[in-house]
Amino acid sequence: MVSVCLAGKRAFLGRVRILPGLSSMLRRRYSLDISGELLRTQGFINGRWVSAPGTFPVLDPATGEQLAQVSDCGPQQARDAISSAYKAFHSWKCQTAKERSFLLRKWFDLINRHNEDLAKLITAECGKPLKESLAEIAYSASFLEWFSEEARRVYGDVVAPAAKDRKMLLLKQPVGVASIITPWNFPSAMITRKVGAALAVGCTAVVKPAEDTPLSALALAELAVQAGIPPGVFNVVPCSREKAPAVGEILCTDPLVAKVSFTGSTATGKVLLKHAAGTVKRVSMELGGHAPFIVFDSADVDKAVAGALASKFRNSGQTCVCSNRFLVQSGIHDAFLEKLGKAMDAELRTGHGFEPTTTQGPLINVHAAEKVERHIEDAVSQGAVVLKGGKRLEGSFMQPTLLSNVSTDMLCMREETFGPLVPVVKFNTEEEALAIANASEVGLAGYIYSQNLSQIWRVVEQLEVGMLGVNEAVISAAEGSFGGVKQSGLGREGSKYGIDEYLEVKYVCIGGLTL
Repeated sequence: MVSVCLAGKRAFLGRVRILPGLSSMLRRRYSLDISGELLRTQGFINGRWVSAPGTFPVLDPATGEQLAQVSDCGPQQARDAISSAYKAFHSWKCQTAKERSFLLRKWFDLINRHNEDLAKLITAECGKPLKESLAEIAYSASFLEWFSEEARRVYGDVVAPAAKDRKMLLLKQPVGVASIITPWNFPSAMITRKVGAALAVGCTAVVKPAEDTPLSALALAELAVQAGIPPGVFNVVPCSREKAPAVGEILCTDPLVAKVSFTGSTATGKVLLKHAAGTVKRVSMELGGHAPFIVFDSADVDKAVAGALASKFRNSGQTCVCSNRFLVQSGIHDAFLEKLGKAMDAELRTGHGFEPTTTQGPLINVHAAEKVERHIEDAVSQGAVVLKGGKRLEGSFMQPTLLSNVSTDMLCMREETFGPLVPVVKFNTEEEALAIANASEVGLAGYIYSQNLSQIWRVVEQLEVGMLGVNEAVISAAEGSFGGVKQSGLGREGSKYGIDEYLEVKYVCIGGLTL
């Protein structure tokens, strides 16, 4: 076991509210007691741990304390990883589906065996409460389990030909090397959701984790080694924010790469799409969300309030499927606000993720907190009323905030907040709610609460999103397809469809047969 002490040494900025309980909590020393083999700080290329000329710091977002110095891989390490993955691809694709399935299952078992240590890494580098980190590890492992099973269910087709002297076959084959670029908010699950599908069908992968959260990716690499994943099949190239553009460009332009999968902002996704277009690569992207949460008069208000808490405040509002725009029908608007405010007081506790009572950890950095603060200030300047919270706390902490009297031209209704802010808009008719919800350039997830079955079907068919929760706020699962419409991305992850993103269909016509 290794122990890293996390002590609060953050220099706090001005215009923040100091809470005595939070201040003392952040001055406390937290010990990251995990297995030494899982705390890796070098890049992982061709089955070996590789140092780079420089390093970059990984920080605890709650305290600003340094967790580790990690190898700062650059373009050369990225090319080395791609070359290794390309060489490994030619043998990995030749393994049987059963053999690949067996190794993915071993990887799944190892993640579950080390779930507590892996969860501690997530809490340390990402900030989310430990309970949520444990849930992410279970979610992360579920993709390896799912795709280990799907590996043996990649079927082609035998097509009935028009001519009698031939047979027509449609074969499914792996595309090749996949570049995997992942975000910081789910530093384990976003890797396994992509890599599980890629490896299951015979592709190899080069992962560039987010610069804020590389430790989780490197721990997964260690467990991949223990599972018996061959060298070069799974590679990790961590890098600093400064080197990320150059490394990302290599991963999207190198001719040996056949596939790019990215989760992150729409703006970054567009840049990577341009890079990938030069060599016409297969691309799948899960980009920005701006999820509507619609509560109709017929809804069970208590269930809607519980759903709002679950959807909005998980990871302090820093998930791509978090509800961002709350639309509540006039008949229950006031009751919803009152009950939600009381529930926020009763259930939300801000603090360090390692504290057992914490439900709201820090935002990933001060810039994220500043964005939430800016959204609140803009809304208030245009007439919104702060019912709960509204204040910036120490460092990157924000009070969970509830706003009423919100209008659609406010900043928080026009762009994704990515923080613990609930702006509530009152609407009168179903048509009005749909018009507001669909007036967005993105369409990842959405949520509706209603007990009117006819209304549910009407809204399900008309709401412009790729995923929709009906009287349910927690919708992500390995078995379900994950992806959006409009500028929320391309392709799908998870489900039986996620595996198709890493496959090519080859048509084979065998002629001249005597039948």
